Amino acid sequence: MKKILNRLTKYEQLSKEEARQIIFKIVDGKFNSSQIAAFLTIYMMRSISLDELEGFRSALLELCIPINLSEFETIDLCGTGGDEKNTFNISTISSFITAGAGIKVAKHGNYGVSSGCGSSNVLESLGIRFSNKESFLKKCIEKSGICFLHAPIFHPAMKNVGPVRKDLGVKTFFNMLGPLVNPSFPENQLTGVFNLELARLYYYLFQKTNQKFTILYGLDGYDEISLTGATKVLRNNCEQIITPSDFGVNQVTADEIMGGENVNSSTEIFLNILQNKGTEAQKNVVCANAGMAISTALQLSPIEGFEKAKESLLNGKALNALTNLQKLSSE
Repeated sequence: MKKILNRLTKYEQLSKEEARQIIFKIVDGKFNSSQIAAFLTIYMMRSISLDELEGFRSALLELCIPINLSEFETIDLCGTGGDEKNTFNISTISSFITAGAGIKVAKHGNYGVSSGCGSSNVLESLGIRFSNKESFLKKCIEKSGICFLHAPIFHPAMKNVGPVRKDLGVKTFFNMLGPLVNPSFPENQLTGVFNLELARLYYYLFQKTNQKFTILYGLDGYDEISLTGATKVLRNNCEQIITPSDFGVNQVTADEIMGGENVNSSTEIFLNILQNKGTEAQKNVVCANAGMAISTALQLSPIEGFEKAKESLLNGKALNALTNLQKLSSE
C-alpha cells in the first residue's frame, strides 16, 4: 500500500487492473484500517480516472452475491450521495412512485454514510426486511412492484471498508460506486451524481453496457433533480439541460426540499409524501425524479414521465407499493 499511496499523492493514476487488485487486497485483509482510510482520503482530494473507477467497479461486481431479476426488466434509482445538500430521501420515495406507475424497481441502497439518513435507515424503520434470497425478492417485485437490495448483504466482501467509511463520515469513491454495482444488473438505470466530471465518467461506463440509462447532475450541485434550478441530463443518445418548466412546475427553494437529519424525521417526511400530505415542492421534486425514471424505462419525454409519476402518487398506487412491501416483510 505504501507504494500505491506514494504514487497517488504524486497524482499518478492506477491502471484498471491495479485498481481491481487493490479492492481484492482490501477484501483479503491485506491492509489495516489506517491504510484503507488513507487510500480513501486521497480520492477525496484528487479526481478519479475512468480506468480506476472501472477497475474498482469490476472487482466489486465480481465479489458481489448476484441476483437474477432479468425477467422483470427492472430499473434502479440510486444516486451517489455526497452532494452535502441535506435533502430528504428523494430517490427512495421516487422508487415507490415509479413502482406505482407499473415500472419494476430493484432499488440498491445502504445506510447513510455522508448523509444523515440513507435509504436503508428509512426502510428499516418502516419494517422492510433486508434479504438476498432470490425467491423473496421476486415475490416483492411481483406483489409490490419493487424490491430493495441492501448493499451490505450483497457485498459482504466490503465488511473491512464499512467501519472505516463510517468513521470518516464523508463521501469517498465508494459513493461513486454505489449506483454502478447493483447486484441484479438492472436493464434500466437512473442515477444522480455530485459533480459534472463524474457524470462524464458514468456516461462513458454506461455506454459500454446494454442498459437504458439517465444520468443527472443539478447544475447547482445536487445529485438529483432538485427543481431549484437547471439539471444536466445525459442519456443513451442525447444530452440536454432540463428546467422545472420542462415538468410544467415552478422552481423551488433549497429550504423547501431539505429534511431528514435523523431516521425519525426522515421517516415522517417519507410517509407524508407517499400519503399525499407533502408540500407542493416535495411532491413535485419526487415526481420529477420518478418521472425521469419512468421516461428512461418507457422512452418518454420528461413531462410524460412526470404525469405518470404524479398519477401514481395521487391515486395511492405509490403508497400501495410500500404497504405491500411491508406486508411481505412481516410474513
